[in-house]
Amino acid sequence: MTRTIRLLSVMEATTVTGPAKNLLGFAARARSREFTEPLGLPRVETTVVTFVRGADASGEPNAFVGAARAAGVEVVLIPERFRFDPSVFKALRSAVERCAPDVLQTHSVKSHLLLRLSGLGRRYPWVAFHHGYTTPDAKMRLYNQLDRWSLPSAARVVTVCGPFAERLASAGVRRERISVLHNSVAPASAPEEGVARALGIRLGLGEGERVILSVGRLSQEKGHADLVAALGHLGRLAPGLSFRLVLVGDGPERARLEEEARARGLSERVVFAGHHADVRPFYALADVLVLPSYSEGSPNVLLEAMAAGVPVVATAVGGVPEIVAHEESALLIAPRDERAMAEALARILSDATLARGLAAKAAELAAERFSPEAYARSVLEIYTGLDGGGSGAAPATAPA
Repeated sequence: MTRTIRLLSVMEATTVTGPAKNLLGFAARARSREFTEPLGLPRVETTVVTFVRGADASGEPNAFVGAARAAGVEVVLIPERFRFDPSVFKALRSAVERCAPDVLQTHSVKSHLLLRLSGLGRRYPWVAFHHGYTTPDAKMRLYNQLDRWSLPSAARVVTVCGPFAERLASAGVRRERISVLHNSVAPASAPEEGVARALGIRLGLGEGERVILSVGRLSQEKGHADLVAALGHLGRLAPGLSFRLVLVGDGPERARLEEEARARGLSERVVFAGHHADVRPFYALADVLVLPSYSEGSPNVLLEAMAAGVPVVATAVGGVPEIVAHEESALLIAPRDERAMAEALARILSDATLARGLAAKAAELAAERFSPEAYARSVLEIYTGLDGGGSGAAPATAPA
């Protein structure tokens, strides 16, 4: 008879973020005997605990809660008044004791801290997922320091790239407890016929205009100012090229980026498309995807572009070089190098053979090494390797 693991995941989310997508996708696959039995792995029944405030606490689900329930995942809502509300301890302990999980899973600074403070991480095998830190303000830097106290107590810490694993080890997490597991991406599905064309018209794209796409939060560490500056170099490198940059996302840097584009005389070259929950039509429009970040872990945007068959220019930061190789599946450049970014863009936009080759190899990698099935298998192997204290089993590490 197939063994069943009871998993309780503490997830802080109001929208379906990358970590939330991974969790819900894993929950669906890992409860399926068709997936687990051929691999000789146990099934997993997942319960999610999440925190809600204000109107959400009345039971009206937010986007994440709605998606979890739609996926058939049991959700326990814990009302809270503010970010580190001590009143949640009692409700969290009650939820854990009711579920009696074989594995406890956490995903953020707050949930890591709650498990450590509550003592629940000593009573149940605890796997902490570390997704990295991207918010640069002082308050979040202070919050992030709490992980130095919390994470060394976890049975396993799963992080998304090698550089993050090194930082965790230097912060006191035992190396044998650290597993590296990149994010996953589902096979690309094309948008409905005509959707991409209608989007291009709505964005004001001209006939034959080449589309440079960048998707992500408009915050300083994402490097979009360098990308805007690179457009000026690109115009000089390829004076006959008709192109437009489409920025999908929103954030605190938007006004500064708009001013940067105006100051450089590039306003007509840059489209600020805002936030979109479904970015598939943008990938269908794109001739190249640019990831100009100063820091990354395992970027979902990169994986999505790979699966969609869009050639990529990316900075060689964080886990990016563990996912794609320069000149084989992407063009990689140093961060903050506007000229190199422009040269890489010019190469892809002027050499169709290069663009097709990079995109094909990247799509092959996405399907073989970063599929949801490969991700679920790796997580299951981590769970079956737990020994209650996390000190004996070797960590499962995804290929990089």
